[in-house]
Amino acid sequence: MSYALPTPSTRPAAAPKTAYLIASGDLRESANTAGWPVQAAMEADVTAALAELGWHVIRAHDVDPETGHGFISSQRMGLEVFKRIPTDAPLIVAEAVWQYSHHVLAGLRTHEGPILTVANFAGDWPGLVGLLGLNAGLTKMGKPYATIWSVDFTDDWFKAGLGEWVETGKITHDDSHVRPLPELPASPEKALGEALAAELLADKAIIGVFDEGCMGMYNAIFDDELLNHTGIYKERLSQSALYAEMLEVTEAEADATYDWLVERGMTFKYGDDAATELTREQVQWQLKMYIAALRISDDFGLDAVGIQYQQGLKDLVPASDLAEGMLNTTERPPVFSRDGQRELFAGRAFPHFNEADEGVAVDALVTDRVWRAMGLEPDNTLHDVRWGEEYDGEFVWVYEISGSVPASHLGGWNNAEGWRQGHVFFPAGGATINGVSKPGEIVLSRVYIADGVLQADIFRASVVELPAAETERRKHATNPEWPIAHVVLHGISRDQFMARHKANHAQLVYAPDAETADRALVAKAAMFAGMGIRVHLAGEVRL
Repeated sequence: MSYALPTPSTRPAAAPKTAYLIASGDLRESANTAGWPVQAAMEADVTAALAELGWHVIRAHDVDPETGHGFISSQRMGLEVFKRIPTDAPLIVAEAVWQYSHHVLAGLRTHEGPILTVANFAGDWPGLVGLLGLNAGLTKMGKPYATIWSVDFTDDWFKAGLGEWVETGKITHDDSHVRPLPELPASPEKALGEALAAELLADKAIIGVFDEGCMGMYNAIFDDELLNHTGIYKERLSQSALYAEMLEVTEAEADATYDWLVERGMTFKYGDDAATELTREQVQWQLKMYIAALRISDDFGLDAVGIQYQQGLKDLVPASDLAEGMLNTTERPPVFSRDGQRELFAGRAFPHFNEADEGVAVDALVTDRVWRAMGLEPDNTLHDVRWGEEYDGEFVWVYEISGSVPASHLGGWNNAEGWRQGHVFFPAGGATINGVSKPGEIVLSRVYIADGVLQADIFRASVVELPAAETERRKHATNPEWPIAHVVLHGISRDQFMARHKANHAQLVYAPDAETADRALVAKAAMFAGMGIRVHLAGEVRL
């Protein structure tokens, strides 16, 4: 017998002082095309910095003359690109925009040379968000990598880090702000957290996921074998079922929800051109999604729900953000069962884990239970770690999420404005819940996978008030249609945070004052630990 044996593929040999560069992009070509100029400029800066060290950079994939950009825009394209890269060559993943990690996941997993992830520290495009998501994915898969960032790639700190990488394949970062959770002293908060954990482990909880794997976030998919040990189980749902349920919501039900919002002071910035402006019809679809999500959550007995939206559903209906923020707000429009006999989840927020991020799911569920048990307002949300700059002598982060904050974080519905989502990412439009997060004391955290187990970093911060002009400058330097939080971390520098944080998202919840925030943090840490999650404290935390 004669068999058709495959011909082994060949790759070029690695050359001395030569690094290969790739750029993972979006799955949405509109985003790739619009973001390409800033990506090209960033790559030129990185290439120039390496040239100063005597190194040559080879771009592993060309600009496509048809699309006009040079991003890896699919998983298949990523596989083909890696066939042209020496397996042992130093490899740079350069990101100035949001990127789909799974486009390059396979190639990075088997690459044998040193890997460097790099981003420009800027707000105009979410490159920092993409970098953190990619880093978290590499951490989840246990792949060694180095990472660095810079505003203009000429500062001494960046140059020193790059020099270390070309010499050793590593970059040393300061992680002195992080320590394992110590044995907590006896307190009512510790007892509460442990009791809530024991209840969850015994009685279980269900999170409903409307299609996993949003926007290539490999880091945001938690395997059942890890998740189930915490007492949390998944109900895998389809976004097609959500859309089908939306079709069953009546116009009168959506109108009543709209009237509720307007009566409480929310305003909407409407226009006539649906392609670029917000319309009442777009908002109507979002309100139907809100009602449909709660009805399906009731059907399946869910404890939290996550809508992916970004792929598939975005081709059918406007953005999910308005619905998501409403779900996460305690004071929200009432929703009734299909027969009108029961109000669903009355008098409480229903935890929504934005972008179907399952790290957010665990965190939102735990936060909701701890804060409600303490008699506190449990409204919580993820934020993208978007950008930041110093203001008046301290570093103030720009935290933003694409429109889905609880209205309570803005001080109430009267401070919420519905702006149209940008057409580059959201072609069907839809309203955000836009506004400025109120000043106050907050607890931040992230649940992630590292070393094959669930881990959590938990830390304290404050949302501060900046002058109106500075707020506007920061909003227009990022996405003015999105809600913003001015965040000051306690005892964590910019670079410490960037080097340590294992996600593109951070979970934010308010407390009425600093003392209460400290006590709630203890209860939350105790619940995480009681669920078998490995907990770390970051920055200045008072136990």
